[in-house]
Amino acid sequence: MGIREEIYYEGGPHVGDLILNLLIGLTVVGIPLTVGAIVRALWLRFRITDRRVTITGGWMGRDRTDVIYAEIVKIVKVPRGVGMWGDMVLTLRNGSRLEMRAIPNFREVYDYINEKVAAKNPEYTTAAQ
Repeated sequence: MGIREEIYYEGGPHVGDLILNLLIGLTVVGIPLTVGAIVRALWLRFRITDRRVTITGGWMGRDRTDVIYAEIVKIVKVPRGVGMWGDMVLTLRNGSRLEMRAIPNFREVYDYINEKVAAKNPEYTTAAQ
């Protein structure tokens, strides 16, 4: 029997990301953005719990990345879609970065992750956002 985790958010990217990129796809220049949004809508899933952040994505959703809060040293958030959704980049202890695109309610998700990281990682300092 595994350790119980309380799920804060589980789901895919914001639907507005797909709709906006489908509209942009009506131009030739926007076609790559549209393809990216379709792939994200089909196969990208986020799971944020009280213990970790899990991102499942890649082709056919075959790649999975789990990060515990103690490994995160910096979080940067960027609003998109008139602030309805946003992107986040988690910087880990080893210097690698993990991108999270088109997160619904990203401000609340950022606050939740920020709170958990601050509790688990004493070296962590919140950046002015």
